[in-house]
Amino acid sequence: MAFDGITMACVVQELNEKLLDGRVYKIAQPEKDEILLTIKAGGTQYRLSMSADASLPLIYLTQENKKSPMTAPNFCMLLRKHIQNGRIVKIDQPGLERVVRFEIEHLDEMGDLRRKTLAMELMGKHSNIIFYDEENKILDSIKHISGLVSSVREVLPGRTYFIPQTEHKKDALTDTVNKETFLADLKENSVAVYKGIYSRYTGVSPIVAQEICYRAGVDADLPTSVLDPVMEERLYQAFASYIDAVKLGIFEPAVYYDNGEPVEFGALPFTLYEEKEKKVYDSISELLWSYYSEKSAVTRIRQKSTDLRKIVTTALERNVKKYDLQVKQLADTEKREKYKVYGELLHTYGYQIEPGAKKATVPNYYTGEEIEIPLDDQLTPMENAKKYFDRYGKLKRTYEALTEYVQETGEEVEHLKSVVNALDLAQDEADLSQIREELVQSGYIRHKGSKKKEKIVSRPLHFISSDGFDMYVGKNNFQNEEITFQMAQGGDWWFHAKGMPGSHVIVKTNGKELPDRTFEEAGRLAAHYSSAKGRNSIEVDYVQRKHVKKPGGAKPGFVVYYTNYSMVIDPDISKIRQAE
Repeated sequence: MAFDGITMACVVQELNEKLLDGRVYKIAQPEKDEILLTIKAGGTQYRLSMSADASLPLIYLTQENKKSPMTAPNFCMLLRKHIQNGRIVKIDQPGLERVVRFEIEHLDEMGDLRRKTLAMELMGKHSNIIFYDEENKILDSIKHISGLVSSVREVLPGRTYFIPQTEHKKDALTDTVNKETFLADLKENSVAVYKGIYSRYTGVSPIVAQEICYRAGVDADLPTSVLDPVMEERLYQAFASYIDAVKLGIFEPAVYYDNGEPVEFGALPFTLYEEKEKKVYDSISELLWSYYSEKSAVTRIRQKSTDLRKIVTTALERNVKKYDLQVKQLADTEKREKYKVYGELLHTYGYQIEPGAKKATVPNYYTGEEIEIPLDDQLTPMENAKKYFDRYGKLKRTYEALTEYVQETGEEVEHLKSVVNALDLAQDEADLSQIREELVQSGYIRHKGSKKKEKIVSRPLHFISSDGFDMYVGKNNFQNEEITFQMAQGGDWWFHAKGMPGSHVIVKTNGKELPDRTFEEAGRLAAHYSSAKGRNSIEVDYVQRKHVKKPGGAKPGFVVYYTNYSMVIDPDISKIRQAE
């Protein structure tokens, strides 16, 4: 999912439609690398967010107003001094560069009309917001880049502003590109066709290059050296058609989903995803705000869950090692019955064994065959028998203790795996609070003092089946217990991915018989919200709630059931409606 030059062209088109000739009403700097402009244009007030964050640089119109620091940073104060109340006279993008420039007309201290430019550069970790004058002299930038950091371009007050040239790349909007030059560029090196396209043209991302190949009916991974004339013609026509759409501004912003998860977005249609779910937006800003705010929320929750995840993974690794060691030790106790038989046979036939013998071959009355028993030649047959009985007794006691320990450790491993799955499903801080409380109760986090327990408001996911039945999904073990043992009635149906950590899913029947389609949708939810959601097919158990039991003293979310049905189903929930 790349914010490429074509996406930028779509953004610039929207900004020209809405902001051109508007006045800069307010300027704020809510973050160290973000500017928020309030612009009045055509009787409407807009907010333009420009973020030069190295991990997620963005520019889009938004309804969201962010809180600013009490004291404005120097860059913000400079912009207020020069361009507040200024008029935006030009918004452009140089070719297909990931750069947008705002030319702003304003009055200086002497009352003279001046023009200055605010440039937003979206270039990954090199992203920046730069302010310069009519002579291209940089007045300031939100990030200062010295010669020690970049040998290509210094971005400092007083330096000349210029856009770094993209090495060995052409711009399809500004350079002359015909069939001959396109094919010459493409076949300059023998690489995969799609790589030959995006590596030679500015603003064209790898996914756009793959789309061009798909439209041309050419394998994107095919080496450029083996292209025949028919393939070359189709590739050029597909490339020219795509670039023409950009030149004409025929955009259709859309996000493409797979199993409910966004896989790609684009300013122009991606026909290679024609079989995937597609959501079209009227505005590229709306798309970017929706997509990246959701992504930002997920990233934020991931960051906040880091400490919990570290506690859980450390405990899981420790318990897995402990479990493996216990299983190995338990396997070593399997020879205990052999020692018992040795002792019994020596008691029976010991009178036949000569003193000082190192072994004895005697009949085994359990199998009817002869058996050879190793002996300590320093001991009598009866003393050897006692030695074997002692070994048997020790291994028996070890077996009995280890059997219990192995079960306990195995259950703890499964519990911790379920917590890992819950961390993956957490959507907000309330979900994390529930997981933290579970870890406190399990002894993995020390309870701090006698602080009054805060009320945690976190609800299970709620879906509506195509046939109108309510379906609930627990996001963690507390919610699993809530929907299974508090919300569900005996006649409701319960679903869970077989033999793996995952969510409990409950379908409320209200005394009605469930249609097959609802069974399938509930099964898909159980598969999707399990640790195996990446597979194409997952086995799901389902049973009426009255057959699901919680053993005494079991961990949260742990249940047993002995009679059930099963289905193998894919985890695609894209067509299942989530309740408002």
